[in-house]
Amino acid sequence: MCKFFKHYALEVYTVLALLFIVYAAMLDHLSFVQKWLVFDALIFVFHEWEEGHYPGGFTDLISKLIHVEVSEETKRASRIQAGIFLLLLTIVPFVYHDVPLLTMTVVTFGLIEGFVHTMGIRLFRTKHFYTPGMCTAWIEAAVSIVLLVYLVSHHVGSWSDYVFGPLLMFVCFAALQKTETLLVGIKYSDMPKYLKAQWNKSTD
Repeated sequence: MCKFFKHYALEVYTVLALLFIVYAAMLDHLSFVQKWLVFDALIFVFHEWEEGHYPGGFTDLISKLIHVEVSEETKRASRIQAGIFLLLLTIVPFVYHDVPLLTMTVVTFGLIEGFVHTMGIRLFRTKHFYTPGMCTAWIEAAVSIVLLVYLVSHHVGSWSDYVFGPLLMFVCFAALQKTETLLVGIKYSDMPKYLKAQWNKSTD
């Protein structure tokens, strides 16, 4: 069973996410935030497939960065943590849609995704203006902007939500990245060193 979940982590995540989307679609009187979170949940599914499968390859860029050959088994297993993270990131704010701090975590994540995938073009000197997952990452960023504009224009939440929401997201995102770097056998604390070295290469 453990091998099954490791090998089909992306597929299992996809099924669970789609079940949530179907369930949410059958509910009445969804709030503005809930409707966009359901859309975000769908985009997250597309993003995981674009980034890791069709066309895929973002993990390959990271493996070049850290100079570690990542096996296909490890690539598939890494989707377990990502799947759990994304399910929590959509379901929890959906249930507690009236808590702006939680909405801000999703907003921050979408903006991070758009930034990371765009900067990856320069960082990895990609042949084309594209990194695996970038198209859906831009859609995530667009949804985040819509949600942020809604919160601000409707005076939803206080300054603490706009400060601690992103902070919570950065902590959770760092925890996710740490588990994935440990999975390939490197320390998360070494990532800044790898990023700096790669950036220096890209600017030469």
